[in-house]
Amino acid sequence: MSCSRRLSLLMLLSFAVATTSVKSEAQTLTRDKVTSALPALEALAQREVDTKGVPGLAIAVVYGDEVVYLKGFGLREAGKPDLVTADTVFQIASLSKPVSSTIVAALVSDGVVNWDSRIADLDPAFQLLDAYPTAQLTVRDLLSHRSGLPGVAGNELEDIGYGRPEVLRRLRLVSPSSSFRAGYSYSNAGFTEGAVAAAKPTGKAWEQVAQEKLYRPLGMPSTTSTHADFLSRGNRAELHARIDAAWSAKVKRDPDMQAPAGGVSANVRDLAQWMRLELAHGAYNGKPMIASAALDGAHIPLVALGANPVSGDSYFYGQGWNTEFTRHGLAWGHAGAFSVGARTMVKLYPKSNLGIVVLANAFPTGVPEGLADSFADLAFDGKVAQDWVKPWNGVFEGLFAPPIAAAKATYAAAPAPAAPALALAAYTGRYANGYIGEAVVKDRNGVLTLTVGPGGARSYPLRHFDRDLFLCAASPETPDLPSAVQFEIGPNGKASAITIDFLNEVGLGTLKRAE
Repeated sequence: MSCSRRLSLLMLLSFAVATTSVKSEAQTLTRDKVTSALPALEALAQREVDTKGVPGLAIAVVYGDEVVYLKGFGLREAGKPDLVTADTVFQIASLSKPVSSTIVAALVSDGVVNWDSRIADLDPAFQLLDAYPTAQLTVRDLLSHRSGLPGVAGNELEDIGYGRPEVLRRLRLVSPSSSFRAGYSYSNAGFTEGAVAAAKPTGKAWEQVAQEKLYRPLGMPSTTSTHADFLSRGNRAELHARIDAAWSAKVKRDPDMQAPAGGVSANVRDLAQWMRLELAHGAYNGKPMIASAALDGAHIPLVALGANPVSGDSYFYGQGWNTEFTRHGLAWGHAGAFSVGARTMVKLYPKSNLGIVVLANAFPTGVPEGLADSFADLAFDGKVAQDWVKPWNGVFEGLFAPPIAAAKATYAAAPAPAAPALALAAYTGRYANGYIGEAVVKDRNGVLTLTVGPGGARSYPLRHFDRDLFLCAASPETPDLPSAVQFEIGPNGKASAITIDFLNEVGLGTLKRAE
């Protein structure tokens, strides 16, 4: 039996099991059970704020096309008095993906595109490295992360200041991480291209399409896909990261480059309306708004992701949605995270008409997942099976702690004795490649400084480590995390190339001397 055939059978079996389970749950879940679970949910949320699990968070719950709960907890910014309310706007990070998937579904419903429209027809300028996937790539492929594009591709270009058109153009230089449609790699840039391409036939920018197809029709006045609009909101939550064991709001995040994938900002009041639309399969206030076939197509499991890291439940990726088969039945969901300080989560139980969204202004934390899972237990079973926040905290702590510790250990001490650097003039100059663009190394009062990005947007002082190896702090949220910058010395005694580790995740971080 072929791999694809086995996967198809597995999906069908999973659907059969989930449908049987959900049917039973849908008969037993009632509004009284849901509302009875809310005080305990509120107590758990308040506990997380009181114990400094997060500075602030907000929650919305929808049941049976009714918003049954809206509340904010804690502070918009640690150390300041402004409180989070149901109207506080958060940057929702990758929770943007299912929101944007709904917008694409609206375009599919209107006949502007379909899920299998080819990117080559919608946006002929976009290319991958190889001709065949470039010609065959569809909206569905990009929104399900199965294009073969490495997940990290484009992230480093965004980090050093490149805008969306330039990031998407340079993806054509990236070698695939898997064969076309044969692997899954979670790609912000790829998802962004899929959504932007779907909007191309309208002749309008993605951000305008988002307003016209979703935000305005649902009455979501605080929701936007632009960072400037987010900054204009007076009642907004700041991003927080842990510094010296305390939450600190020191870093900003402008995600406009990847607006469909991670650039939405919203409050829970608005997102509750979106959950109503999803749970009603495209109807809003009893009237059809998006064809159910178009909307439900985004939830079809396309890629097997294995087991949920905490519950062990089987889950799959659709188009901007995780489809999971839980002990409470079929669930649609998605999480969001900015490492500089955002955590978000939505979870819908479509057969039971139940949904919850949790927004938090901190990273790392598993509070959104922990509260969502706890609420499901409370609503379906009347009690929480375990402290779900604790294991989810472990998952998100584990994303950064081990690699940070390893990098710090690698460069904790220079070799003894360390080889001295050459004269700084041996390293200075201009370096370039087609992907990163230009990098300039200058001697500034005896300190080498690396400048990269459009117009020299980012600068990094270099600290000597050993001979031609220097270190820099590449990430603003982890200033004590060293990253290597290695020079290659040519026969003339001057550097002929530079390899910048934090720009080398897809193997394109080596730049040749250009002068």
